Amino acid sequence: MYKLLSHNDLDGVGCGILAKLAFNDKVKIRYNSITALDREIEFFLENDQQKTFLFITDLSPNEENEKRIHDYYQATGNVQLLDHHKTALHFNQYEWGKVLIEDEQGFLTSATSLYYQYLVIHGLLEKTEAVSEFVELVRQYDTWEWEKNGNLQAQRLNALFFLVSIEEFEEKMLERLKTSDHFDFDDFEKKILSMEEEKTERYIRRKKRELIQTTLGEYYAGVVYAESYLSELGNELGKENPHLDYIAMINMGSKKISFRTIHDHIDVSAIAAKYGGGGHQKAAGCSLTEEAYKQYVVATFHIEPIPEDAKRNRYNVKGSTFGTFYKNQQDDEMFMLYSNDEVDWIIEKNNMLLTQSFASFNEAEWFLKRNKQAWLVRDDLFVDYLMREVNKGRHLHKGM
Repeated sequence: MYKLLSHNDLDGVGCGILAKLAFNDKVKIRYNSITALDREIEFFLENDQQKTFLFITDLSPNEENEKRIHDYYQATGNVQLLDHHKTALHFNQYEWGKVLIEDEQGFLTSATSLYYQYLVIHGLLEKTEAVSEFVELVRQYDTWEWEKNGNLQAQRLNALFFLVSIEEFEEKMLERLKTSDHFDFDDFEKKILSMEEEKTERYIRRKKRELIQTTLGEYYAGVVYAESYLSELGNELGKENPHLDYIAMINMGSKKISFRTIHDHIDVSAIAAKYGGGGHQKAAGCSLTEEAYKQYVVATFHIEPIPEDAKRNRYNVKGSTFGTFYKNQQDDEMFMLYSNDEVDWIIEKNNMLLTQSFASFNEAEWFLKRNKQAWLVRDDLFVDYLMREVNKGRHLHKGM
């Protein structure tokens, strides 16, 4: 008999689907949140027979249960933990633990890809094209490689996962993987997924208008309240606001925070770990602890959202050597960003030159958005500003 304790996201459930393909009705599966895993481990150790083989995938136990599982392994040899999170690397000290972030070919791993490899190597599951394609879609979504590769199938698989119950998703995938030569969606799924993509876009557009900017320690963070489409939302907000180090998405209903970053030099798993959470370098999460609540909710509640940059300008455009006009939430602060010699980029605040100069437009804008919280204004405001400057010049000329 087998027991699988896994995460309740796509990667964790992917492991459950593989377990059912390998063991059929000889496996019992429980999908858990990060906080629920240890309760399940305690229940297993207190109630299951010692002949049951325990798999733990995509999650890792606390220190107390780590010791208890090791005792169980020494008594039975029936434990295997498979994970790909940096915060779980210390489990590699055990014979029953395998934590691998990146494989021999340089690809980031997922729990599903590690479990698939384990089952095939041990002769517990036959490798097929359909299953391999399914596993790769899960891996690419969980590691966010799908965006770099333009693999929308992976994104759609995760969307389908959230559109149906876990039980229905399992049933659909098992039937497909057992009977199909290749993995694909059926016509009905394609239709509802197209509708869901439109819904996602509307949701993200709304949340863009609610994002606030704050400083937390050494980081510049974007904070938004959100309960849906967290991966897509966090990634989109990060791309539109590259001056922010990371995005924190607060779900008040579930009392959780999800962290996302687009930057290679930022590790949000370390940020989540401060509040008892964990995850990947670019995607992590934690519970909304009392300390996290004070920093991300109480301290930011009064802050106004960041205005979005104007989208359809013809004249006030980024990178123009003629100059790009910004303003911040204080109406008396206006900024002109321009190149004075086609090498250095400089900023004027209310016609007064700032002391800093910058090697590129992007560097100058990054400074402006981080330190002044300024945004690109619409063409009509840009033209009004230029007209005022022209009129000032005329008045000065007449007075001479």
